[in-house]
Amino acid sequence: MNQYICISHLPWSKSPSRIQHLLLRLKGAKILFFEPAEHSKGHYRKPGRKVRPEVTVYTLPPLLPLTEKHGYLFDRQQRRLADYIAGIAARNRFRNPVLWCTSPAQAHLIDDIPHERLIYDCCQDWSHLPPRWESELALAADIIFAASPWLVEHLSPCSDNIALLPNGADYEAFSKPNLPLPMELSDITGPIFGFVGTISRDLHLLPVLHAARDLPGCTFVLLGDIEGNSLLRHLRHLPNVRVLGRRSVLEVPDFVAHFSVCLNLLYRNEPDNDIIPSRIYEYLSTGNPIVSMLFPDQIEVFPDVVYSAHTPEEFVRLCGTALQESGGWARARRREYGATAAWSHRAEQAKDILSSIALY
Repeated sequence: MNQYICISHLPWSKSPSRIQHLLLRLKGAKILFFEPAEHSKGHYRKPGRKVRPEVTVYTLPPLLPLTEKHGYLFDRQQRRLADYIAGIAARNRFRNPVLWCTSPAQAHLIDDIPHERLIYDCCQDWSHLPPRWESELALAADIIFAASPWLVEHLSPCSDNIALLPNGADYEAFSKPNLPLPMELSDITGPIFGFVGTISRDLHLLPVLHAARDLPGCTFVLLGDIEGNSLLRHLRHLPNVRVLGRRSVLEVPDFVAHFSVCLNLLYRNEPDNDIIPSRIYEYLSTGNPIVSMLFPDQIEVFPDVVYSAHTPEEFVRLCGTALQESGGWARARRREYGATAAWSHRAEQAKDILSSIALY
């Protein structure tokens, strides 16, 4: 049986992350999943949590806010972390497993955790971390999965074994016909424009504010964690805007299925990010029209089926255009894109790559 140790930068969640979607589809594999202490509900002194018959989740010990400038203290903390992981692996009788890393910060651990091969799943831009960390991890990796073309190019000086593996979506959930109408939308009679994603202070909400004011007969629904945004108070004063907050992973498809038009907005802190968020693939899976904001030099994503705007004014105009879309070609084409991006398909791609180099 294949054995994998995954060190994740995200906690195990009921709303599965990219790494969870990939790992859960590695049939016949035994997996130890280590989640960071922050934001997790577990405690490192507790026994591992069996989330699947062959998947056990452990919470890492909390870390002090140390950097490499702290020298010996920083190195000692990293060795203790590696010893903790290695000890649990030994108790679970892991012998020369595959080590699966998800963050450059884990480069400090790989020399002290017994393993046979190494996978680096690069799912985001880590430029806020010291470049040397990612270089060391990439140089040590037997295979790198990169979530976007820019990440492939960025990592190419460190490795010849890089595979483009974009994000995906739960196509089966979002493509189901006749999904129930959520109670929060049951009283809406006009078109619904919807956005799903974290409503943080970096989210550019001005296009929604313009559209809501110019299209009073339409309702604008914002779904996701609310972390604060200066424009939220203005939006909440409009009668045709509903800020509904977070919903469970099981509820989200019901909402998106009833959006007349799906909206994709920009996060100001990601101007050079070419990673396609799972949100886009979820929208595509429904077949519904999509209006997306773009940064000035950003390449259009799925230009044949997504209405792309560069200004709030163009965004409003394209919202009207999307609402009047007729015919079934674009809807069917979107579903095709969504099916191609299904997590089941992404996992098969990953397994084929890993099989080709004897890692699965």
